[in-house]
Amino acid sequence: MAEIVWTDPALDQLEEIADYIALDKPEAAAGLVKKIFSTVDRLGQFPDSGHVPPEIPGSIYREISVRPCRIFYRQDKGVVFIVHVMREEMLLRKFLLDEELNS
Repeated sequence: MAEIVWTDPALDQLEEIADYIALDKPEAAAGLVKKIFSTVDRLGQFPDSGHVPPEIPGSIYREISVRPCRIFYRQDKGVVFIVHVMREEMLLRKFLLDEELNS
C-alpha cells in the first residue's frame, strides 16, 4: 500500500477552493473536502487509477477528478505525492507542477 503525502501547496489550493465555495455554501465546501480526501486515500491501494493529464502526455504526473476539482499527483518509491489541486475549468500549466513539487 502506497503512502499518501499532501504537499503544502496542494493543501493550500484545496483550502482556497473550499473557502470560496463556503462563502455561499459551507456544507457543500465541507462535503467537497471530505470527498476529495476519501478519493485521494484510495490512491494508497490503487496508485495507477488516475490518468495522465491530457495537457502533458507522457508525463510522470497523473490526475483524478472530484468535481469541480482536478487533483494531480505523482508516485515515487511507494509514495503518492499530491502536488496540485485546481478547479477543473482552469488550464493546467506544467511548470506549476514542477514548481510545487520542489517547494
